[in-house]
Amino acid sequence: MPSIAEQQQPVTGGVDTHSEIHVAAVVDQIGRVLGNETFAATKAGYQAALAWMRCHGRLDRVGVEGTGSYGTGLARYLSSQGVAVVEVIRPNRQARRRRGKSDTADAVAAALAALNGEASGTPKAHDGAVESIRALRVTRRGAVKAVTQAGNQLRDLIVTAPEPLRAKLVCLPTGARVSLAARFRPG
Repeated sequence: MPSIAEQQQPVTGGVDTHSEIHVAAVVDQIGRVLGNETFAATKAGYQAALAWMRCHGRLDRVGVEGTGSYGTGLARYLSSQGVAVVEVIRPNRQARRRRGKSDTADAVAAALAALNGEASGTPKAHDGAVESIRALRVTRRGAVKAVTQAGNQLRDLIVTAPEPLRAKLVCLPTGARVSLAARFRPG
């Protein structure tokens, strides 16, 4: 357990995020690893991770990998608690291969990137009007894609349908085909 004098020293956190767990690491101002720990990717896990990082000293900033995906919730929570969060880009495969791949190594790398200024991007807030519009556009794009796929499947099924049915459907536009096919019943 760090002494009171050590707790006043600034420290930097780093987090490697995943869907169900986050791996956190803390380094001091010269890059020495003070510890690493695994936390659940839940609000209780975020609270525990922040408390754990703060027990190592005065938390200066936290580098979080994946602030646009698995790390979104953690980044929001840390920001709401007044912690400076920086977005850490996943290291390239060649660099990861050289030092070995592990969640702990990635968390330490995130902390070091935040410490040395290599990671300095501010994560997107994922709220407000822009985020609402993005969500609507994603949903609309998915709906349009689904409608197109369903129309294409119906068209492809008509190719192998019995001749009387094929003759009835092949000349119809997609909307009319769908309306007629929706009224079909087995037998």
